[in-house]
Amino acid sequence: MSALSDHAENLLLNWAMTSGSATRPTAWYLALYTAAPSDSGGGTEVSTGAYGRQTVAFSAAASGATSNSADVSFTASGADYGTVTHIGIFDASSGGNLLWHGAMTASKTVEDGDTITFASGNIDLTLA
Repeated sequence: MSALSDHAENLLLNWAMTSGSATRPTAWYLALYTAAPSDSGGGTEVSTGAYGRQTVAFSAAASGATSNSADVSFTASGADYGTVTHIGIFDASSGGNLLWHGAMTASKTVEDGDTITFASGNIDLTLA
């Protein structure tokens, strides 16, 4: 996943290239989408079946890339999520700012009672 949101691009540029301050997020949350978000946001985030964004942590970067350092799981409870096609990383458990987004390697239909898990090392973030 290599698409930075407009917000994250500005955050990184301000941090690296200006003397002003850029507030770094202190926690990150994985979101599931049934329709693609874009750099400016949008898309259709799952919002049913007791869905909630899950905390995600990342390993130290090497060679311009990092990946999640632990498994991240979502379990549909009370309703179907539908066909999950994209993921996003936010700086808040609800609302907040979209930082990264991208398509999943393979879409997954998540029905009531199903669990979708992203194994450690399977969410890759790159800067190029």
